[in-house]
Amino acid sequence: MSRPTSSLPPPSKKRKIQKDSEFAKSVQLLEEQLTAAATNNSSLNPLADLSEVAFNAAEAQDTSKAIYALYRIFVILISGGKLSPGGDEAAKVVKAWIWDRLNSYVDFLCGLLKDEEKLLRTSALQILFSLQKHLSTAPSTADSQPQFHVSHFRKVVSALLLCPPSRRSAQGNTGVLDADVLQLFHQTWFSVHDDVRWFFLREAGTLITTTSVSEHPHLPANLLAILEGLNTFPTEKEELNAWWVSELGTKPPKPKPSKKTAANADESSDEEPDKEGDDADDDWRKFFDNDTDASKDPKAAKKPGARLHKLTIHQSLHALPSHRAVFTRAWLALLPKLSSVRDVKSLASRALNVMHRGVMPHLTRPVLIMDWVGGCVDHGGSIGLLALNALFVLMKEYNLDYPSFYTKLYAFLDRDVLHSKHRARFFRLTELFLSSTHLPATLLAAFIKRLARLSLSAPPAAIIILVPFTYNTLKRHPALMAMIHRPASEDGNDDPFDAAEPNPLLTKAIESSLWELNTHREHYLAGVSTLSRIWTEPFTKQSYAMEDFLDHTYGTLFEADATRKIKKEPPVAIEMGKHGALFSREEALGGDVVSGLWSFAASEQ
Repeated sequence: MSRPTSSLPPPSKKRKIQKDSEFAKSVQLLEEQLTAAATNNSSLNPLADLSEVAFNAAEAQDTSKAIYALYRIFVILISGGKLSPGGDEAAKVVKAWIWDRLNSYVDFLCGLLKDEEKLLRTSALQILFSLQKHLSTAPSTADSQPQFHVSHFRKVVSALLLCPPSRRSAQGNTGVLDADVLQLFHQTWFSVHDDVRWFFLREAGTLITTTSVSEHPHLPANLLAILEGLNTFPTEKEELNAWWVSELGTKPPKPKPSKKTAANADESSDEEPDKEGDDADDDWRKFFDNDTDASKDPKAAKKPGARLHKLTIHQSLHALPSHRAVFTRAWLALLPKLSSVRDVKSLASRALNVMHRGVMPHLTRPVLIMDWVGGCVDHGGSIGLLALNALFVLMKEYNLDYPSFYTKLYAFLDRDVLHSKHRARFFRLTELFLSSTHLPATLLAAFIKRLARLSLSAPPAAIIILVPFTYNTLKRHPALMAMIHRPASEDGNDDPFDAAEPNPLLTKAIESSLWELNTHREHYLAGVSTLSRIWTEPFTKQSYAMEDFLDHTYGTLFEADATRKIKKEPPVAIEMGKHGALFSREEALGGDVVSGLWSFAASEQ
């Protein structure tokens, strides 16, 4: 008779369960002792033991139990006023000791943001921000003055951007912010709470300015990853209504109006700011004391108001110009750092992708990024193309004077642009840049002539874009119609267009013709040849919708040609010559040069 199968776990699993149970009991016992000690004002020495247990736990679940136990103890100590300033010498010594334990705990949590266990990463971030609220609320309640615990938050910002290694992980630290931590930070705090966003932008701008990128090469990428995802930046004062530290949501006292006149406003910017706690190091705000809204609203300019760097922290959090100032400073500190990292092309492209819609509308003075954008334009390639868009927005919406813009754009018209994967984006932007009816015909003629010349060696998908692009340009600018009506010369060698001239106004393209586009009527691809016949028809057709042509590739063109309805059956056989060759000797010698060479080579064999 066989023995019945036991439902109990194997001995190894029993030992593990027993060990876990013993660890949980030890943590629970230490927590109970500390809770009683905090209530009875007795010894808090078990706090060091609990910290040691948490820092040295091997299993992730054990670490999780210990850090949450420590969190509950520290909340009790903070709420009970154990960390508030004041008291006799003995009390100060105890408070200093507790602060040391808290700082060690916070440093451990900051390292857990790069732990290999996802649960510990997210738990650590949640605990850090919960401690931020308790550390800010306790002194705010005691002093009846809203406060934000800056020193603790500065550690959180440093952990998010510098990514220190976890004490638990044996593997190397990449220094890159993990996606789950980034997503949790964005969705829960950065994109939601105005005070968290304001302090993060301020501290991040200081950190990236004072930290060496050579020692922390991933710092610019981490900050860019956080900033590029911000799509909830306030545009009206009424939108400043969400606060992680609820006490900061109370309405601050109105700032004292400035007594300086506009004549001596520059002199007042050199005065010492009003110092209040961490506000003493906010002298950088003087640089952003430019009320851009006043230029849009003349009535607002006449109203008296305090200068930005004179505001307290509480007043700054409720002032939209202050939010724009810290946003501007963070971006101005980040952009130069992108040029000093290894992956400069990728990071610059990501920054330029959000520049025109997510950054420039919120800057205090958008022209401040002109130098960086101009440097990207000079870089060329896809980065230069994206930078042209940002540069055009600066010219169009912010009155930037950049006389060589179209010369820079013309320089992008080389053979590579029609073979690039960014070809569709280039034509979208170029159509926007050339849409103004105030541009001279000489300039426009240079662009369409240069593109027509490049089309001779372009893939079919590029020609499919180029034909409607040129047609729309001619419809918009009738002065260019002479370029398709001008007859070609007899020898075909006197085209006045100077393809080597870098200045589009000096290429003499207006005196030339678009004979290159006419050659595509004989293109081997039916779609291209059919579309190119538009040049032989009256210009009565409406302008093309460019979006219908921009996404064509070899694959889409092949599919369209393979599935189109055939009106006339193509020949599937041909009558051979007398000797079984495709061409007889007489036909080959009397035919074209290629056929003659073919026949000559065959006769020599």
